[in-house]
Amino acid sequence: MRKEGKGLVVALGLVALMAAGCAKEEVVKKDEPVVPQQTVKQQEPAKPVEPAKVEPAKTEATQEGATAKASAANALETVYFDFDKSDLRQDARDALAKNAEALLKQLANDKVKIEGNCDERGSDEYNLALGDRRAKSAAKYLETLGVKADRITTISYGKEKPAVQGHDEAAWAKNRRDDFVIVK
Repeated sequence: MRKEGKGLVVALGLVALMAAGCAKEEVVKKDEPVVPQQTVKQQEPAKPVEPAKVEPAKTEATQEGATAKASAANALETVYFDFDKSDLRQDARDALAKNAEALLKQLANDKVKIEGNCDERGSDEYNLALGDRRAKSAAKYLETLGVKADRITTISYGKEKPAVQGHDEAAWAKNRRDDFVIVK
């Protein structure tokens, strides 16, 4: 009986250790963006207010401005790179020129985050460094086009955020890129 009791205690102990040490469910999924939560202020009770007169022309202009800004943010073009390179091809320079124009006109008060990405080949460390060089290369070119450096941040995701799943040149070519995200 004594050996059975020790065996039972050991078995229960192992089960408890395994349960305590198991990985918990992911809090943030890889493909979901992390959105900071905003603090909510306590609002005072609403006071009755006389209906305001709304001028249709101003409302339409405001909506058009917001729509133009949103479409400009969505129109920021992705820049693609050659294998194992961080230098800008001509098509990348052309895309960056369009991005700079949007950042200087429609998005003049916004900041942009440049996300450097790589294909799946190479080590994690190598791809993080290559993605960083790619993002900084694009940032430097935007600066030469007139976008202030304090409006630009860079980050490298290496091979962690592929745009296309696959193990062929077509997929890899789409994953060697810089994405542009407007930061509030």
